[in-house]
Amino acid sequence: MDKARIGVTGLAVMGRNLARNFARHGHSVAVHNRTPSKTKALVDEFGHEGTFLPAETPEDFVASLERPRRLVIMVKAGAPTDAVIDEFAPLLEPGDMIVDGGNAHFADTRRREAALRERGIHFVGTGISGGEEGALHGPSIMPGGSAESYEALGPLLEDIAAKVDGTPCCTHVGPDGAGHFVKMVHNGIEYADMQLIAEAYDLLRHGSGLGPAEIADVFRTWNTGRLESYLIEITAEVLAHVDAATGKPFADVVLDQAEQKGTGRWTVQIALDLGVPVSGIAEAVFARSVSGHADLRRAARNLPGPSRTGGAGEGFADAVEKALYASKIVAYAQGFHEIQAGSAEYGWNVDAGAMATIWRGGCIIRARFLDRIRAAYEADPATPTLLTDDHFAEALGDAQDAWREVVATAARLGIPAPGFSTALAYYDSLRADRLPAALTQGQRDFFGAHTYRRVDRDGSFHTLWGGDRTEVEA
Repeated sequence: MDKARIGVTGLAVMGRNLARNFARHGHSVAVHNRTPSKTKALVDEFGHEGTFLPAETPEDFVASLERPRRLVIMVKAGAPTDAVIDEFAPLLEPGDMIVDGGNAHFADTRRREAALRERGIHFVGTGISGGEEGALHGPSIMPGGSAESYEALGPLLEDIAAKVDGTPCCTHVGPDGAGHFVKMVHNGIEYADMQLIAEAYDLLRHGSGLGPAEIADVFRTWNTGRLESYLIEITAEVLAHVDAATGKPFADVVLDQAEQKGTGRWTVQIALDLGVPVSGIAEAVFARSVSGHADLRRAARNLPGPSRTGGAGEGFADAVEKALYASKIVAYAQGFHEIQAGSAEYGWNVDAGAMATIWRGGCIIRARFLDRIRAAYEADPATPTLLTDDHFAEALGDAQDAWREVVATAARLGIPAPGFSTALAYYDSLRADRLPAALTQGQRDFFGAHTYRRVDRDGSFHTLWGGDRTEVEA
């Protein structure tokens, strides 16, 4: 039998579906798993979908691949990924490539890429978004690595990726860890988007007194307009669902503790290292953290709060829609700012507009809204923030009164809305003529002689606070 064009090792749900996706598109696929029974089960159940070349040993797997070998590993991030690399790399030759399709930390990807490059092997850290359905039917794919590796690998990835208006949701992101970095930030934006949607639900539930089924109808209406997205669509489905065991709304029987796998937290940690404010993403991560501290919440449950009598008033749902859209703009603006900062720090030359383009389909945050982001970066690739794009600036101006009303109403009724609140604070911080940071810097100079700069002349200065308070040039 002819050799396979590409191989997949690690046949859990994502790996299995990715292998099937390649096969369905006419590519012969070598398949391997540490447990051979999983390989056999894949071929037995789905062998009719295309050409699979099963292998029981790493040696047989590598031998079944055409040169240059394209080996996709779909295993858990961290030590398991290193173990698989250590197992397969000695069997490869210069020019071959290892493609890591897991949610690896980009710093690990940079380390692995540098080590394998010395051996002539291409390491391609690749972000894949869309979950198990996306892996099978067309994900959004964010490959990093060398330009040379993309020449051999890119056409296959573009073939299996989601398509929007005929354009594959896949492009070469940049060198070494760029692909996994962008996937990390994608997931951070996803955290923020989900938190904002959850807050919108909470505000409608406890501010307007709507039930889950009624809120599902609101979300379905929103999904026909500018908020149209996969997350809004599935939110309506989740809210409309009724628990078979109790007959209660599904949203009322799920424990209110949201879990996380780490990519959102990484996004915030790296933003801190880069000095990039991603407060909306951070609040989403912290909101999940708060939800999981059951003992803390239980201890504080009887703390006094405001009366919720009177509710939110007429037209509140429309105000929440505007606040949600405005806050969403802020979250994406912060995420793209981090991508640009990471690109500059590591010399990746990431095309922000291209990232918006490949997120339009396949991925979890796919949305109509991303077309506007793509257009913004096409108009000005160097735009410092999406908030100043003409379209988004107009939308924010139109939404700001409703946005402020929603945040004020949440505070008045005691409904936590950290995502909406911090997004508005970020917006107001950027547009402010002066920030109280001037006072903060004065305090730093007082207690630590950290110096300050002036608005009227160049240089750094220090006031002799413990002496005669004269100013000296630092």
